[in-house]
Amino acid sequence: MFYDIYIALSGFFAQGGNVLYLIAITTFLMWTLLVERLWYFQAEHKRVVRDVTEVWESRAERKSWSAHAVRDALISQARERINGSFPIILTCVALCPLLGLLGTVTGMIAVFDAMATQGGNARSMAAGVSQATIPTMCGMIASLSGIFGTTMVRRKILYETELLQDHLTMDH
Repeated sequence: MFYDIYIALSGFFAQGGNVLYLIAITTFLMWTLLVERLWYFQAEHKRVVRDVTEVWESRAERKSWSAHAVRDALISQARERINGSFPIILTCVALCPLLGLLGTVTGMIAVFDAMATQGGNARSMAAGVSQATIPTMCGMIASLSGIFGTTMVRRKILYETELLQDHLTMDH
């Protein structure tokens, strides 16, 4: 069974060209970082909020200009931890369709090469067209899956950042 999957994937990668490996690596990195962000919210985030809240609550006064500056600094430090690798994830989402387009260009070069060397042989041109369209499709699918993941993580980031700001009250 695994051997059949391996053979099918090998054939697919051979059909789509070397750019598919770049798309696969980028997609793997993107989803690894997305899972890491979700793990952060499950395992680490409560400790970060607790630590920031303890520092804030230990202050004797919280109304002065300097208290506002300390609060802003605490929120900024926590926001940095909350965001984590999110900018890299967004870069991967944007990079996937561009890598797909790179595959399109390399596939079209293969088509033009086949036309030049074999005089428009339909079979060799079809292989190049296939090599041109498969990476485009894969890049778009990878990017769409990343958009789904980043939407979930972005909502969580915004919610948790706002909740942290609400926790750090300036009431005394």
